[in-house]
Amino acid sequence: MTDRIETTHAGSLPRTPELIAANDARRLADDGFTLERTPEFDALLSSAVADLVARQADYGITVPGDGEFGKAMTSAVDYGAWWSYSFQRVGGLSVTDVNVFNEGPVRSEPGRVRLTSFTDRRDRQRFADAYADPDSGIATGSRATAFPSTTGPLRYIGQEAIASDVRNLRSALDAAGIQDGFITSIAPGSGARIRNDFYATDEEHIWAWAEVMREEYTAIIDGGLILQLDDPSMAENWDQINPAPSVEDYLAFTRIRVEALNHALRGLPADRIRYHLCWGSWHGPHTTDLEFRHIAPLMLEVNAGQYTFEAANARHEHEWKVWRDVELPEGRKILPGVVSHATNVVEHPELIADRIENFASLVGPANVIASTDCGLGGRVHPQIAEAKLRALGEGARIASRRIYG
Repeated sequence: MTDRIETTHAGSLPRTPELIAANDARRLADDGFTLERTPEFDALLSSAVADLVARQADYGITVPGDGEFGKAMTSAVDYGAWWSYSFQRVGGLSVTDVNVFNEGPVRSEPGRVRLTSFTDRRDRQRFADAYADPDSGIATGSRATAFPSTTGPLRYIGQEAIASDVRNLRSALDAAGIQDGFITSIAPGSGARIRNDFYATDEEHIWAWAEVMREEYTAIIDGGLILQLDDPSMAENWDQINPAPSVEDYLAFTRIRVEALNHALRGLPADRIRYHLCWGSWHGPHTTDLEFRHIAPLMLEVNAGQYTFEAANARHEHEWKVWRDVELPEGRKILPGVVSHATNVVEHPELIADRIENFASLVGPANVIASTDCGLGGRVHPQIAEAKLRALGEGARIASRRIYG
């Protein structure tokens, strides 16, 4: 039994200027997308993670992460580092003339759901002028590497990188006297959204990603850390299907990805796994987001002990009421976003406490860990991110006093 609301965040935190510069200076391998490591870079990374964990404790974050610092960003604004890091760790990829950002539109039909191109998303088409305007605030920044395609059999080659991530965070946690921390890793359904030029079907491609990423999942858990599965595709794919499918067709399309993920998680302890769902972290209108009520039960089919999801931004805050009708399985916890990545406005701690209490009233306070909607790194200024995390810590303290006295 606890007498406080625990706090965490969704993963990415702003990189230091030194780390951004060091990543930008790294040499690209001949394949055009692999960033080479050096002892000097590894030492800088280790020091940065140690400092970050200490700062999170000061902010009031009780379950910290490594900020995804081991996932390269070469500029202060980068919405794709959570995904592009995987290209460094998976063999069978290469840069091709056609990729996920320049391929042509694909049309779906009833009973045959397919993802269209990124530029053909329905929200992007509905607000074409805003998306095309560089001053609209929607731009997602630069990417550290090119986005490759799958051109051969996939295999995991990231052993050294994930060992470094685990070692850095475990060392930082031990130095700070903190027991638990988490590392993010991409889920198969999201990883497989790069172009497939090798496997016979999209389903084969997804299952290949599941087999490959299992090695990274196991390494994180074996390292004594919590595994967070980043999988915006569960919700975000809805906007990337044109025209909009029926909910029934979409759930069938998505369940394939859940089954592949659960296969990758076979035998791993659910209480050391958390699953992150979001509708994509870009600052667009999001008018074509799928309602949470349609996918919340499917989310709970993932063999995880905790589930993180957006609940603080203007498009999804009202959906806390979903938990009036959706039963949280015994022994599971939710990590609702009570601080948004989508605005520079710093939430008032009293508002954060109210949001926490909404969820606690429906699933029980012991089953709530207060979090952020998505990663703050690459999306808001470091000074604002710090203020948001401090507000999160204070809001959780207020909620704890109200609930536990």
